[in-house]
Amino acid sequence: MNLREAQSEFRQFLSRVEPSQLPKLLDWIRTSDELDELLLDNSQVILKCIADDIRDSLPLDALLPREANVLHKVQQRSRPTVHVDAFLYEDELVDTLCEAGRMSRCYCLKCGSCSTAPLDFVSNSFSMCELFFLFQNVLPDLSGRTLVDVGSRLGAVVYGGYVYSSASRLVGVELSEEFVHLQNKMVLKYGMDARVQVVHADVCTQDALLQAADVVVMNNVFEYFMEPGEQVRAWRFIMQTLRKRGSLLVTVPSLHEALQPLQEALPAGWVEELPLDYQVYVGKDATPEDLRQIHLYRVL
Repeated sequence: MNLREAQSEFRQFLSRVEPSQLPKLLDWIRTSDELDELLLDNSQVILKCIADDIRDSLPLDALLPREANVLHKVQQRSRPTVHVDAFLYEDELVDTLCEAGRMSRCYCLKCGSCSTAPLDFVSNSFSMCELFFLFQNVLPDLSGRTLVDVGSRLGAVVYGGYVYSSASRLVGVELSEEFVHLQNKMVLKYGMDARVQVVHADVCTQDALLQAADVVVMNNVFEYFMEPGEQVRAWRFIMQTLRKRGSLLVTVPSLHEALQPLQEALPAGWVEELPLDYQVYVGKDATPEDLRQIHLYRVL
C-alpha cells in the first residue's frame, strides 16, 4: 500500500468513527507514544545498542578531557547552553536523568527562586530521528556510492548509513585518536567493517577521499573545535576540493550560517541548495524545527 492508498483508507476509517469520539482519537494519534512503536525496527534497535555501549565509555557530557575548548565556546553563547549528545541521549532518557538530578533542562533566573528558563542544548551528533530523516528522506538511494562524514566523533552517521542505506562505502574522518578507537570498537562489535572505515586524520589531508565522495556530511564540524583562522582554512579546503559534479553536501548549520561569522564568502556557482520536506514525521523526538537545521546542497 502506497501513501496515497493509505491516506484514502485512513479517511474512510475516520468517517466511520462516532463524531463525538473523533477529537479524542485524533488527539491520541497526535500525542500517543504507542504509535512510535510502529517505527521501531531492527535498525533502530542496533543504533540504540551502540548508543548504550558508547554511553558506558564516556562522561555524561560526551566530551573528552582535552575538549575544554568545546565547553568554553558553548558557555560563550548568548543564551545558557549545555552540550548534550543527541545520539546518546534521546528525550526520554534526558527526562529520566533530569528526574534523577543528573541533568537539567532549565536554569535559574534568580538563585533560590522558582523563576527558571529552558536551557539551550547543543549537540555535535545527529539524533536517531535525525539519522532516519537523513537517510530515508534527505539523501537518495546510495547503492554503490561513497559517503564521507567529516568529524565523525562517535560515528553516528556511519552507523546510521550502515543500517539505513545501501552505500557501498561509509568513511568517518576523525582527528581524535580516542574517538577513532571508540568507533572502530563499535564497527567491529556490530560487524560493520565490510562497508565502514574510520580514518584518523585532519580532513585537510584527505583531498583524494573528498574528491571521490558522492556524499559529504558535516554536522557542527568546525565551530566548536577550531579557532576562526583554522575554520577558514578548513572551509577553503572543502570548497576547493569538493568539486565532483552532482555530489551532495549535507551541513548543520547551513553554509551561510557557518561562513557568515567567519566573513568567508561562498564561491559563486559551487553548490545549489535543494529543498527538503521538514514536515515528515520521523518520531516524537524530532520536530520540524529540529530538522530545519539540516541542509542539503548539490555540487554544480
